[in-house]
Amino acid sequence: MPHTVSRPNLYGPRPRPMGDMNVTPFIDVLLVLLIMLILAIPAPVNVTPVDLPKGEARLPVLESNTVTIDADDRLSWNGTAVSAKDLRAQIAAASARADQPVLRFDPDALASYDVAARTIALIREEGAESFTFVGNDRFRNLD
Repeated sequence: MPHTVSRPNLYGPRPRPMGDMNVTPFIDVLLVLLIMLILAIPAPVNVTPVDLPKGEARLPVLESNTVTIDADDRLSWNGTAVSAKDLRAQIAAASARADQPVLRFDPDALASYDVAARTIALIREEGAESFTFVGNDRFRNLD
């Protein structure tokens, strides 16, 4: 029997077969499904139904009107307390004039941010073009 000489393996030991599952195709399929789901979801449409008041404004519209919010989140139009519905009617009447009056917004420092944001949205929805913030100089120093 001939003698065989074994040569040493120059590349180290032979690699053992892997028993792990290849998850790359699984991840690829999941990403494709996620993209399909994102494309299939309808785009959200932000629609807020608003019941517009009928009739005329009950308070006079001046050349410069002031909307205030006090510390207890009560709205007022030129110093007269109004509800949000009445305020909407006042702003609609002011916006309907050919020469729109200046609408001054003056919230109290302790008024809630939510009420102020909703009031600004209401003013914007009613189409007031001459809109200004007043009283900000009171908060210049935050001491």
